[in-house]
Amino acid sequence: MDSSKYTLTLPKYIPNKGLSQDEQREKEFGSLESPEFLYVSEHEPNTPYLVEPLEEPSYFTILLTHLNFLILIIVGNFKDFFGTFFDKKQFEDVIEKDGYAPYYSRLESFYVRRMKRKIDDNFSIPTTGVPGRYITCYDRHSDDYNQTLKYTGSVTNCLNFASYNYLGFAQSVGICTDDALVTLRKYGTGAGAPRHQGGTTDKHAELEKLVAKFVGKDDSLIFSQGFSTNANLFDSFLDSECLVISDELNHSSIRTGLRISGVTIKRFPHNNMAKLEKIIRTSISQGLPRTHKPWKKIIVCVEGLYSMEGTMCPLPQLVDLRDKYGFYLFVDEAHSIGAMGPNGRGVCDYFNIDPSRIDILMGTFTKSFGAAGGYVAAEQHIIDRLRLDLTAPVYSESISPVIVSQILTSMKIIMGELNPGEGKERIQRIAFNSRYLRAGLKKLGFIAFGMDDSPVIPLLLYVPNKLPAVARALYKRGIAVVIVGYPATPIDSSRIRICVSAALTKSDLDKVLRELDFIGDKMYFKYARGKHNMEPFTDKPNATLEAFH
Repeated sequence: MDSSKYTLTLPKYIPNKGLSQDEQREKEFGSLESPEFLYVSEHEPNTPYLVEPLEEPSYFTILLTHLNFLILIIVGNFKDFFGTFFDKKQFEDVIEKDGYAPYYSRLESFYVRRMKRKIDDNFSIPTTGVPGRYITCYDRHSDDYNQTLKYTGSVTNCLNFASYNYLGFAQSVGICTDDALVTLRKYGTGAGAPRHQGGTTDKHAELEKLVAKFVGKDDSLIFSQGFSTNANLFDSFLDSECLVISDELNHSSIRTGLRISGVTIKRFPHNNMAKLEKIIRTSISQGLPRTHKPWKKIIVCVEGLYSMEGTMCPLPQLVDLRDKYGFYLFVDEAHSIGAMGPNGRGVCDYFNIDPSRIDILMGTFTKSFGAAGGYVAAEQHIIDRLRLDLTAPVYSESISPVIVSQILTSMKIIMGELNPGEGKERIQRIAFNSRYLRAGLKKLGFIAFGMDDSPVIPLLLYVPNKLPAVARALYKRGIAVVIVGYPATPIDSSRIRICVSAALTKSDLDKVLRELDFIGDKMYFKYARGKHNMEPFTDKPNATLEAFH
C-alpha cells in the first residue's frame, strides 16, 4: 500500500496555554451548579429487578436501513467493476500486478473501502490534552472522499461525550496528578531517582490489597492492560472438559480468552435468564459430549455493564441460579466499577449483594480511575493458584508506578480515605447526569437503549448514512460523540454511543439536548413512538430529574 496517502505529522498546539489553574480545572471538571443535581445510583431494596426490553423501531425504519445498505452495496460494486478497468491506479491495491497477488481481495476489503472510508473523518480524531469536560480535537479535511485526511492547523474544543472518563479523574491538575508526580520522582527518571525497570514494587502490592478491599474480596491480581487480563485469564484454569456459558454480547476480550483456553463454549441470549437456566439444566444432565461424564467446571460469564447496549446484568437472578445449580460466576466490571452503586463499587454495590456470592470479579482501571490496566479479584485460594499458573504477569511488563499512583489516589478518593466527600459527589454527579440525559433523550422522541443509571447511552440512528451526518453536525457545534455501526453492532442498529461523565455540568447536558433536538428534527431520527416535547429544557432551565416523571 502507498504510505504517502496518509498524513501523520500533527500540527503543533499547546493545550490550556494562557489558562489559570482554576480555569484549567473548570475546563477539565465543571463545578457543581446545584446540590439538587446529585443522585444516588442503587436498586430499590426488596424489589425484583426486571430486565427492560429494548425499544424496537418501526418496520419502515428497518426497511429503510436495509435498503440504504443495499444501495451502498450496489453502487460500490458498480464502481469497483468499472474502476478496475478504467481507473487502475486507484485500484492497484486490489488487482493483480506483474504476476503478484493483490494486497487484499476486492470482496473482503469492500466494506472498508466503500462504506467505512466514507465516514473515516469521524473515527480516530487526534486529540490533545486530557479527556475531561472538554476535549481538544485536531481539525482535518479531505479532498478525495477520505482517502487522505489532512490537518488544517486548527483545533476544536468539544464538550466531551466520547470518553470513558466516568468520574473525571483524568485531570492535569489536582491531587491525583500531584501524587503521580511524586511517584515519578521516586520511581521514574527524576533527579537521583532509580529508573523503573518493571516488576513488583511496594505500590503494586499496596494496590492489589486496596483493590481487594474495594471490591470486597480476599485478594487480587493487577495487570498492565485490561484487554489482556481477560485474554490471558481463562487459559490458566480451564480446559476442554470445562464448560463456559457466555452472554452473547460479552466483550471480545472474553471471547478471545475463551477461544485460547480451548474450553467448550455455549452462548445464551443477552440477559435471558430463562434460556440460561435451560442451558444449565441441559448441560448438567447431558455432561460431556460423547462420554457424558460430568463437567470439571461450569462457569457463567457476564458483564456488569454492557458498553454497547448500556444494559446491566440481572445480578440478583444470576446469584440465585448460582446458589441453586452450583456453577462458578465470573463478572466483568470494566464499565461498572467506580461508576455504579451508591459507593461506586460496581454491580454488587448497586444491588446490595454480598461479593462472596460471585466467584471472580474482573475490572479495569481505564474508565472510572482515569488510568490503565486491569485486575482480577477472588478468594485467596483462587488468587494463589492464578499467581502460579497465569502467564500474563510473568511475561508482560508490570503497570508503571506512576499509573499505579493514579489508581491508588483515585480509588482512595472514591472510598473516602482522601478528600472526604469528593468521591461521593463524583459518584452522585455521574448518576444524576446519566439519568437526566437519558430521560431527556427519551422525552424528545429518541430511542435510547440501556438502563437509567448507565453512563453509556446508545442513541439509535439505524440508517447508516445518518452516522457521519449526525457526528459532523455535532462536531461543528462543539460536541464530541462516538459513532458505532456494523460490524461492531448488528447491521440494522447503527448508533451514537454517548459516554456521560461526572465532569459535565447540567448546563452541558441541556446544551446537548437542545442540539440533538434540532438535529433530530432535521435528520429524522426521532424514532420513538408517542408525543414528545422540549419543555423541560426551554421553560425550566433549573429542571431536575423530577421534571421527567
